[in-house]
Amino acid sequence: MGKFSRLGNELYEGRVSIDFIGRKWLWYAVSGALVLLAAGGLYFKSLDLGIEFVGGAEYRVTLSSEQVTQDNVDDLREAVAGTGIDSASSPVVTTSGSEAILVQTEPLDEEESATVVDTILETTGASADDLSQTEIGASWGREIAERSLIGLAVFLVLVSLLIWAYFREWKMSVAALVALAHDVLITIGVYALSGFEVTPATVTGVLTILGFSLYDTVVVFDKVRENTKNLRKTRQTYGEAANLAVNQTLVRSINTSIVALIPVGAILYVGVFQLGSGSLKDLALALFVGMLAGVYSSIFIATPLLVQLKSGEKGMREIDRRALAKRRHDADRYASVPSYRDDLAVVDEDDDEDVEPRRPAVAGSRPGPVTRPTANRGRVAPPAHGPVKPSPSAGRVQPTRQTRSKRGKK
Repeated sequence: MGKFSRLGNELYEGRVSIDFIGRKWLWYAVSGALVLLAAGGLYFKSLDLGIEFVGGAEYRVTLSSEQVTQDNVDDLREAVAGTGIDSASSPVVTTSGSEAILVQTEPLDEEESATVVDTILETTGASADDLSQTEIGASWGREIAERSLIGLAVFLVLVSLLIWAYFREWKMSVAALVALAHDVLITIGVYALSGFEVTPATVTGVLTILGFSLYDTVVVFDKVRENTKNLRKTRQTYGEAANLAVNQTLVRSINTSIVALIPVGAILYVGVFQLGSGSLKDLALALFVGMLAGVYSSIFIATPLLVQLKSGEKGMREIDRRALAKRRHDADRYASVPSYRDDLAVVDEDDDEDVEPRRPAVAGSRPGPVTRPTANRGRVAPPAHGPVKPSPSAGRVQPTRQTRSKRGKK
């Protein structure tokens, strides 16, 4: 931990720097591959929506721990599918911890439901008191889906307004929203590829990881704003100041993510391997994947995209140009001094004054300003009204320096 702490101090002070901004196309390529993989999972496998969204019937049969096995799950699945009921031809049968088995089917009428109940009791040998039944209508499931989408849309709108009001920069809002969309697509793609069921707990997990990702992005953007506040007085470009901000918050982001992922990973393990099917498993998976994607997007996507958007501004291009010019001048202070030639104009040696050199007066013409061989920064000396004329005071006796012994004596 001591080495990691020293590395954090060196990153914060700029003695060690990782080029996140300069390698933005590499990060974009990695993110593009992940998004394409997630989109492929959604297209080819689609999401396994729970009965809360599509409607259906759920039967829970309580058994002893010796009976809650994978063999009994497979036997119960085959028995329910063999009833000849179309809505129960592809039942979802899973374990719920070590004390129950869940059977989920599409919506059934009363006669079909009674047939399925008899089949479950006959296959497992349980009594009617050990069986509980829950039915969810398709209309109620569609209402839940619509409300979930509305909640997600409202969240994104509020996020945009919050970032704009806090940073007064719409480009930061765009970069943050792109990072959020990146996190949502990857999380949903993982659900499609893994075959996990999408339940209301999944929606809760997705909204939670959006908040986590936004929090991390705002922290990085706040450091970017702090580093670029007086950018004109420094010798840094906008990209270099933003890259320093990412390095300064890198260790903090890693520590925060590790602290958050350890308990979430423990919940995911318990939900998958100990409790089986349940809302705890669905919530934990969304949190675990979303937090990982959120940390990645805030560092590798949001900030490089912000720098790319800001680089198109005229003011930022001018600041970057001046910073590079100052850097070249510091590297070689004589790079802007003109080489000597016979007709080189005489100029004052005051480096702080931008006074134009003047050519010697020629008979019949007025001396005027000449172009300085070096860069002109604005001020031009006015032309003279005529040649220099002799002065009556030119012939007076000039004072001479006397020794100390003769000073003050007449």
